[in-house]
Amino acid sequence: MHTRHTRIFAAAAVGLGLVTLSACSSSDSGADPKTVTLVSHDSWAVSKSVLQDFEKQSGYKVKVLKDGDAGQAVNKAILTKDNPQGDVFFGVDNTLLSRALDNGLFQSYDAKGLDQVGTEYQLDAGKKRVTPIDYGDICVNYDKAYFSKHKLTPPASYADLVKPQYKNLLVTENASTSSPGLGFLLGSAAQYGDSGWQDYWKQLKANGVKVVDGWEQAYNEEFSGSAGGKKAGGDRPLVVSYASSPPAEVIYADPKPSTAPTGVATGTCFRQIEFAGLLSNAGNTKGGKALIDFLVSKEFQEDMPLNMFVYPVVKGASVPAEFTKYGPAAQDPETMAPDKIAANRDQWVKTWTSLVLK
Repeated sequence: MHTRHTRIFAAAAVGLGLVTLSACSSSDSGADPKTVTLVSHDSWAVSKSVLQDFEKQSGYKVKVLKDGDAGQAVNKAILTKDNPQGDVFFGVDNTLLSRALDNGLFQSYDAKGLDQVGTEYQLDAGKKRVTPIDYGDICVNYDKAYFSKHKLTPPASYADLVKPQYKNLLVTENASTSSPGLGFLLGSAAQYGDSGWQDYWKQLKANGVKVVDGWEQAYNEEFSGSAGGKKAGGDRPLVVSYASSPPAEVIYADPKPSTAPTGVATGTCFRQIEFAGLLSNAGNTKGGKALIDFLVSKEFQEDMPLNMFVYPVVKGASVPAEFTKYGPAAQDPETMAPDKIAANRDQWVKTWTSLVLK
């Protein structure tokens, strides 16, 4: 997904005993059948104790190789698929899934525990080349203080964002370089249809939307409602981020506020599902399978929300109280079938680029 909230809160996370393992070379893992290497995006994080449980129970040592934003990580995995950097790839989402599958990135594996994963997340159910791990919603967030100060009602829908009272207030990410940026484009296409989204973006552009390269810059520098944005002097009170961003603002604040300083425009959400897969030419397939089983275990699923700010896909996995209180998942998010994304994504991004960035 984009370096969600993990990097901003890295300093806080150290104090919480989380482990966000740094990049390490996997060239020697092939020789060691007891090492399994996970390739992921920068937002990968897990509690130390939970990872240690897996290592103890399975007998495998886990190495993690982080490869930038989700889009970059997927592209690199495709380029290196004949001689992969690791055994398992985590972090390909529904916006990029077809690219990974069409390039033969993964081999089939029916994970233990897959029967406990909601069928709505199993987008490759027939072939089982990927296993769903988490979901989240890409949505516009707003700075509550700004809107109350200006006695302005925050926007609630895509349609609201083009209204004159919200001129020059929104910052979003580049759809060609950023996973939330692409999700927001796909959400608008789901809302307005194959041709209607272009007109919508023309209106957004006329209404002063600002586009930056990635989530980190949009949320932590431009957005006036985040802890990082306040420090950086951000002046945009609307940002494309996640439904789980408000709980992150509360959880890492010191002292903790009684309510989140940011809110979610619930009519602007697009559902994102993240997957893990066993790489086609994995050196340690046995270890890779064990690792995927672990990712859909209840222990990992319940550990995930406060580390990566996403929701579990396993039925009955509990979600922390902060999530339900400060950032409930969208009730009716926009979605799009993977084959529709596959058929249109590259052309849409090209069109979007010429419409919005030129």
